[in-house]
Amino acid sequence: MATPKDAQELFDKLMPDALQKNPEKAREVNAVYFFDITGTGGGKWTVDLVTDPPKVVNGDAGNSQCSIQMAHEDFQTMLSDPQAGMQLYFQGKLQVGGDPMLAMKLQSFLEIATKG
Repeated sequence: MATPKDAQELFDKLMPDALQKNPEKAREVNAVYFFDITGTGGGKWTVDLVTDPPKVVNGDAGNSQCSIQMAHEDFQTMLSDPQAGMQLYFQGKLQVGGDPMLAMKLQSFLEIATKG
């Protein structure tokens, strides 16, 4: 599967489809994330990998354990190169709130949504 054209495609289409097809993978992560992706193609989403079934909702549901904030351009870089996440974090382009260990677990789930 190709890299999504933008965060909106990932969170509005690909991620919900992946959650429906792979709910057990979501339960392995077992956390609630809030994404705030700024710029064109971005938006705000809560990805709840705790509920059954796991789900993605628009906006901040207020119950996240880990928040991710970054520019859309940097988000796309991270999607196309999973190793870029740490580099973006250390450059200050990726802000993580809440539990930083949960941010490490998220990468494997993002790969399910983008690679099938």
